[in-house]
Amino acid sequence: MTTTTTETESQFAQQLFDAYQTQHALTMADFTDTVTDEDAAYRVQAQLTTLKNQPVGGYKVSLTSEETQKMFDAQAPLYGAQVSNHFLAAPTTVRLGQLMTPLVEVELVFKAKEKLSPDDSLEDLRHKTTVAPGLELPDSRFADWFPDLPKNLVVADAAVGGLVVYGEERDTDQQFASVDAVATVKCSLTHDNEHLKDGVASEVLGNPLKSLHWLVGKLAAQGKSLTAGQRVSSGTFVLPPFLTAGHWQADFDQDLGSVQLDVTND
Repeated sequence: MTTTTTETESQFAQQLFDAYQTQHALTMADFTDTVTDEDAAYRVQAQLTTLKNQPVGGYKVSLTSEETQKMFDAQAPLYGAQVSNHFLAAPTTVRLGQLMTPLVEVELVFKAKEKLSPDDSLEDLRHKTTVAPGLELPDSRFADWFPDLPKNLVVADAAVGGLVVYGEERDTDQQFASVDAVATVKCSLTHDNEHLKDGVASEVLGNPLKSLHWLVGKLAAQGKSLTAGQRVSSGTFVLPPFLTAGHWQADFDQDLGSVQLDVTND
């Protein structure tokens, strides 16, 4: 992968950063031909991450289900780097004004206990991580983005990264007796005590640990790595609804617990 950013890509990264800071949404049609392939999109994302001038707290993995890959005409997942202050411990409160057009996803959030290697097996990853229940709030710098934003623009826009809210973190190998057990986690999503959706972890590439494994390999191919303390929001169990004001809660089985998020209108 070429790491040198072209002038056009640098300009695009600056426009994304300006939209990120001002919350003035970009128009999708103006950028359809700006990034011609995935490598270019990741170069824009890397430049955008640099412009944020904050530590990378981890990553989010997107397009981890057959349904979402079809929606975005993709054959594989993609990732977005997330700055550290966009990972929030639950319970927490978020203002709608912090975001632009956010969604709500139910996820498992892994944290690396040590640097992860592309040679790590799923069993290795079970031993080298903690796991927590999570709610991810995808968001985009483009107006009217869901579900029509072209895949390369999703990548450039930090995989439409918003916020990641995570619950209690426990050693993955203590929480799950085997790799296969991770795929069987079920979750229920409610808003103001109204049941919205149920999901299962197997929606995430068959097993969320496979999502983590994919990410570590993808980063390595780009000369990057997932290091101790970084978190990964590994992919949604459900097709996401839009975020609205009120009380959001995701309840997970297998003693993972719940994640609670209050959203205010301001």
